[in-house]
Amino acid sequence: MTKPKPDDRSDNVEKIQFNINHTIRNMEAADELIEKTDDKKMKRELEEKNDRRRVALNGMRKEIRDEARNQKK
Repeated sequence: MTKPKPDDRSDNVEKIQFNINHTIRNMEAADELIEKTDDKKMKRELEEKNDRRRVALNGMRKEIRDEARNQKK
């Protein structure tokens, strides 16, 4: 029987920060497309995606604060 891997959270802050940066880049790319396109459906879909990304960013920022706090303990 194999033993489960221990919960290694040592690099969680870095992983979350990577995801935050990636999400921000995606939002910026979507904003550029929104500015350039005349397709109303595409604009709406990209705006909706960015709204979801903003919500996700808030969650990731909260999570990164929690992780940073836990690493100090």
